[in-house]
Amino acid sequence: MATILVTGGAGFIGSAVIRHLIANTDHDVINVDKLTYAGNLESLISIEKDERYQFEQVDICDASEVERVFEQFRPDIVMHLAAESHVDRSIDGPGDFIQTNIIGTYTLLEQSRTYWSQLNTKKKQNFRFHHISTDEVYGDLEGTKDLFTETTPYSPSSPYSASKASSDHLVRSWHRTFGLPVLVTNCSNNYGPYHFPEKLVPLMILNALEGKALPVYGEGNQIRDWLFVEDHARALVLVATQGKVGETYNVGGHNEKRNIEVVDIICELLEEFKPEKPQGVNSYKELIIHVQDRAGHDIRYAIDASKISDELGWTPQETFESGIRKTVEWYLNNQTWCQHVQDGSYQRQRLGYV
Repeated sequence: MATILVTGGAGFIGSAVIRHLIANTDHDVINVDKLTYAGNLESLISIEKDERYQFEQVDICDASEVERVFEQFRPDIVMHLAAESHVDRSIDGPGDFIQTNIIGTYTLLEQSRTYWSQLNTKKKQNFRFHHISTDEVYGDLEGTKDLFTETTPYSPSSPYSASKASSDHLVRSWHRTFGLPVLVTNCSNNYGPYHFPEKLVPLMILNALEGKALPVYGEGNQIRDWLFVEDHARALVLVATQGKVGETYNVGGHNEKRNIEVVDIICELLEEFKPEKPQGVNSYKELIIHVQDRAGHDIRYAIDASKISDELGWTPQETFESGIRKTVEWYLNNQTWCQHVQDGSYQRQRLGYV
């Protein structure tokens, strides 16, 4: 049994990791989250009263508070997911991405190094710093069959991916220079329950249910490898606990789809699950509109996940067809969570009203 400190644990992927840890392991979990707009404690209601779970509202850029958390909880593993992650927001305002993704990672690395260097021999040998990143650091794939591997050169296209690339380099340099025992994972596009509705899949579901337009960038021909978030959570915990120090593991869903295909599939599932439509809507697909493409929009991402499969035995349990069906059903069955995000009432937790 270990004590695992998860940064960004109130976010989409972080909350999935914590739910998985509490439900399927014996580990203690410390959730460190600043609770920005993307942090939602309602995503953790199912486990929040578990005696193995503790929440700390802390900004990872606050060195003194990060130091306090380390000294108070004495973690064995750090799983670093805290990040600004929405590409459009990084284009509109890059500053927060530089601060959180680069300065925050540096602050966390330095505190981890100080803490790790003072541990006794056994605890020091077992300590791990697992940095969770994205396939967007690799940039755009030229061909239709090429895949991102762990050695693909970095070529980020947006302020978001550039800030994540920077944090990846910092983590690896802290291993190379100081010996800090690190692991890095780079994942493909996640989808699933509790996803903040500015992202493609939940935005399409919720807009369609309200009879609103379904905006698709350009022709919607951008190709992404789609990974069900609960499969990703399993992979992350496996890497954190069994991965080889200093190694990078790519995590992908083996599900390449064009964005327009994803939207079409969502509309078809809604026709099945929710045939009674908003007034004036004859079919969900008629709500699709094409809008000006995003600046610097990469065309294709695709992950070669053979390393994590061969070395650690991980493969995704969900196909895109099974995962997206579960996702649409979840949003239909969890309208209260959705409503609280849409009307902003979930943010009361930031003001201490929870």
